[in-house]
Order: sequence, then C-alpha cells, then structure tokens
Amino acid sequence: MPLWRRKYFWLALSAFWLLLIVLGVFPLRLAVPPSPLPGRSQGWPRWLDAAFLQSFSQSETHPEDVPQLPRAPRGSSCTWGTCFDISKCKGNVLKIFVHSLAGPTTEAHRRILDSLEGSGYYAPSPTEACLFLLLPSQDRRGACGPLPPNWNGGRNHLVLSLYPAPCTRLGQAMVAEASPSSDIFRSGFDVALPGLPEAHPLQGGAPGQLQQFSPQPGATLLAVAEERGRWRTTGTQASACLWDRHCEQDPGPHQTDPGETLPNATFCLIPGHRSATSCFLQALQAGCIPVLLSPRWELPFSEVIDWTKAAIIADERLPLQVLAALREMLPSRVLALRQQTQFLWTAYFSSVEKVIRTTLEIIQDRIWGASARPSPMWNSPPGALLALPTFSRSLQDFPFYHLQQGSKPESHFSALIWVEASGEPLLKLVQEVAGSRHCAQILILWSSERPPPERWPETAVPLTVIKGHRKVSDRFFPHSNISTNVILSLDAHSTLSTSEVDFAFVVWQSFPERIVGFLTWSHFWDETRGGWGYSTEMANEFSMVLTKAAFYHRYYHTLFTHSLPKDLRAIADESPACVDVLMNFLVATVTKLPPIKVPYSRPRQRAPPLAAGDPGPGPETQPPAQDCINRVAAGFGHMPLVSSRVRLDPVLFKDPVSVQRKKYRSLEKP
Repeated sequence: MPLWRRKYFWLALSAFWLLLIVLGVFPLRLAVPPSPLPGRSQGWPRWLDAAFLQSFSQSETHPEDVPQLPRAPRGSSCTWGTCFDISKCKGNVLKIFVHSLAGPTTEAHRRILDSLEGSGYYAPSPTEACLFLLLPSQDRRGACGPLPPNWNGGRNHLVLSLYPAPCTRLGQAMVAEASPSSDIFRSGFDVALPGLPEAHPLQGGAPGQLQQFSPQPGATLLAVAEERGRWRTTGTQASACLWDRHCEQDPGPHQTDPGETLPNATFCLIPGHRSATSCFLQALQAGCIPVLLSPRWELPFSEVIDWTKAAIIADERLPLQVLAALREMLPSRVLALRQQTQFLWTAYFSSVEKVIRTTLEIIQDRIWGASARPSPMWNSPPGALLALPTFSRSLQDFPFYHLQQGSKPESHFSALIWVEASGEPLLKLVQEVAGSRHCAQILILWSSERPPPERWPETAVPLTVIKGHRKVSDRFFPHSNISTNVILSLDAHSTLSTSEVDFAFVVWQSFPERIVGFLTWSHFWDETRGGWGYSTEMANEFSMVLTKAAFYHRYYHTLFTHSLPKDLRAIADESPACVDVLMNFLVATVTKLPPIKVPYSRPRQRAPPLAAGDPGPGPETQPPAQDCINRVAAGFGHMPLVSSRVRLDPVLFKDPVSVQRKKYRSLEKP
C-alpha cells in the first residue's frame, strides 16, 4: 500500500474514534471526579421533595447549611408482609396477648388493659394469640424496660402507647403511638393514634359539641391554635400574621384560657408542629373544621380514614391564598365537612375504648387483605366499629347503607315467636301472622318446659320449631334458620292482626335501620334517685319500643351477640324486661335516632314482671329492678336513647272511600 494512502487510513480511523467518543457511544470514565465550580453549592436547595432528589446529589459530602435527611429508624425496612406472619392467625382471626408489665402499672397502662380485656380480640394465653402487645415502660433513670422472653426480635408484636413516649420503636415490632412524626412513620405497618388528653373517658365519651352546622351571619370564622392549649379567634379579614411566629400582632380580647371550651368557629387553624396535635382532636369534637398548616405528623388512623372529607391540609407558606379559599368556600362544603367531624369524633375518638378497638380493627383488616371492609364502612355512619364483618362485608347487607347504595329493603320478613308458656293465643297469633302477604316463614323459639304441641295450624308459609336455651337473650341469637333480613319479633302473648302486621312492615321498609313496633316505654332522669328511670305508662313521648311485637333488621342479632360484653347480656337474662332496654340501647347507639311507633288497636298490656314474683310496673311506682337501665347505661358509658313523639298511622284511616277499597280496614278506629 502506498505511504500516502496509509497515512489517510490512520487519519480517517482516528477521526472515527473521536466522533464516537463525542457522541457518547464509548464515554470516557475518568478516575478523578471533576471538582465543582468555585462559589457554587454542592448540594440541592431546600426543596420539600429533597428525599426524591437524594441520588442526584453532585457529591457525597454536604455543606453545613444544607439540611440532612433524617435517618430511618431501626427496623424501618419492615412492612406488613415481611415482619408479620399471618399464618399464626388461625382462621384469619386476630387474637392478641398482652405481655406482663415489668414495672408498676400506670394509669395509661390500666386504661389500655381494661379496653383490651373487654374486646373479642383478647387471648388469655400466648398459644392462642397471633399478635403480642407490649406496653413500653421506663425505669427511674429513663432507660427502656426489659423485653419479654419470647420477643423474637419484635416479629408479630405491637408496641402501643396512647401518649407520646420513648421506647416505642423496637426491632421489627409495629408501633401504635400518638401523633408519630411523618419521617419515621411506616405506612401500612405502623398505626397513628390521636393525641389524647389524660382525662379522656374510658368508655362512651362526650358527644360532639356542634350545635349549628351552618355558620350564622356574623359568626366567627377562624380560631387559631396557640401555645399551651389557648385559642385565638379572629374575623374574616385576617392577615398572614395568624401563624407567622415572627409577626408581632396583638392577639386581641378574643383569647381563651387553657382548658376552656373551644369557641364556636367555622375553621380552626392548627400549626404543623407535633406540639399542636392535641388541638386537632379538640377541634374535631367542637365541629370546627381543622385546617392543618403543613403538618409534620401523621394524621390518626390515616390508613382507613379519608381526612379530605373532614379536614383541610394547607401550605403554611401561602397564608393569603389559604384565607381567601376559606372565605370563598361554599356553605354546602362547609356543612359536609362539619358533619364529618362529628361522625368521626363519635365513631372513633370519643373514648379510649374506641381508640383501642379502631387500632385492632385496622390490624384485622390487614389480615383479611383484599376481603377487608370497604372504605365507605370506615367513612360513613355508623362506622366500622358498628358494621361487623362477621355479618357481611357488603354494604347492601346492612340496614343503614340503603340510601347510599340506592337499593331497597327486602319485601318479605321472618316471624320469630319466643314461647315461654304455650296457650291458645299462640295458635291464634300464628294464623294472623301467616296471613300477611309479606310473611316468608314462621320460626317458633321454644323455651318452655312443656313440650311443643304435636299439631300446628295449617299455614301457607313454612313453620319451624327451634329449641331454645331458656334464656331471654336467646331471642336475639343470630339463628341460621332465619332466611330474610327482616325479623318480626313476637312472644306468645302478643295479639296482632294481619292488617297491623302488614302496615308495620310497610313502615319499616321506609326506616330499615330502626325498630318499628307497637308498645312503647320512655326513659327519664330521676332527680330524687340521681339516676335514670323508665316509665311504662301510655304517653305521647317515648324512647323505647318493646321487642315483644316489633320489626327490625336481623343484623342487630349479630351485633347483640358478638358486640355486647357478656356482663351486659347477663343483665338481660337476670331481668326479662331489661332485654328490651338493652336492645333499644344498642339500636340507638347505631342510628342516633328514636324508634318508630305504629298504632295498636288492642288495649295496652302491662309490661311483663321484671323478676320472679315482682308485680308489673305501675304508673305511680318504680319497679324493683328499675336499676337495670342504669346498669346498661354504665355499660355503654353514655345514654344513647332518643325521645320522640312521632306515630305513623295509615293514610286511609278517615278517608271517605268505601270500606271495600280501604287497604287497612281493620285498623280504622270507631
């Protein structure tokens, strides 16, 4: 090859390799990284999303003026799938065992233990449990207490503290603590609790304080949370100085003292630091819409509660925009937010017992996985604690979701007749009930010492005899023989006509979440005795319907059997009349509404004796077992009964049409 051609060849080859390097096909890898330009910062600016930009930092060294990202706590790599063994939960049912406390029992520990022992999740021995509870403790020197022998690195353990405390993040254990910081909270594994005051009630709890859902003209718009539990109110023309610590502004005369009731304001501005978390729960109870300014703590039960329906999360760097948005919010939106605050407070936060139960229900839902309760059960009345998944996980099967689902109640009912003593009225009652066009079946719950009759009246619907256990509470057991969602509860002494049964059932279809019945009682506060009492005399006002003749949804049988504590069910077995009080308490707790009364053409019967040998309650005397209503109220922690004067009568009572055209002819009074 000529020499000049050889030179051109090597020159072209060198140019080709240089072009490849420039285009980046074969990039050069320098052993020494290039130094940054003089005067330019080596780190990223203080952006809120700095955690996402960590891998793009120009250098592994950070200057002192750049904030360091917080280090993840020990065990932060834990997730529900890696640090919890679901196979230990037999039948996917949560059972929890409490480790013995190493030190003295504090008041907070006692309140937690009292709530757990009354729940259905409590396991007396560790062999029956799949979750182990550890209550953190400290010695006098502030060191964390010793771990239990079967700690197993914290696997399948829950460290629970109702109040902010150290010694909570241990190994692979889940943590349920008050207002955890957002940078250490493990979503889907830990549980965020509310910041409870030390005097928070154990059961029941005070109701919401909201008296007026929609703001009145001239009402206070804003309440600003300040230090040491104080609140400062201001008008609609507030400035950015509301939450600016560097802004000197006279707080004015509208300032509360610590411990005072939160003023009636529409919005409550709450700073984002953790010391203001107690103000969040206070605003929730008062029905004041919480406006959280860049919160740096996890909202309580955020895994299941949709806080966008009850609170507003705003950016503290945009004060003028936030105030403008609050002033322009539609009244309908304000009403929806305030109503949701009252529901959430009553359902999950009003007592220590509800906080503990909500924590356990969240863990139970994790065990179920995809088959857990849907979000509307958590975020719609009456709430997940009163919508038991042991009954169903479909909204359409419960009596209080028909309006939301756009569905209609069932068109047939099952008659459940409790028999303690047989007689002629029973056979007559069977014939009248079977004549109803809505009756699907008749169930005879036989609790009498005598054997049932060999022959029953011929009916167009099936009749089944169930052997009872001679306990009054057995009337509300969820018997598998019940084939419909509607129950007509009767006893052998009831006297109803077919028209009365038909009309009462039609009324129930319009109020499927309530008790609809014929005989009523009323409760009252007895000043002389310093307690509750109830009257059986006929009056316009009532708060209870006797279950000896009443319609209700069969879900309340499941709630009665699986939700009520055993000591409350024992009260009903001790005193037969207390079973009506207990059932009405239960339904009123769910609905927050009174029962429905329908007309009864027979003379009013006296209530059954409250105990063997006791006379029935008269209009002037108090029954010997009157205290059962106080025992039930103490078990519930509050008085849920609601009084009413509403009585629904057939529309065609006094219409001028012919008798043959009337729908409920036998109900028309002479």
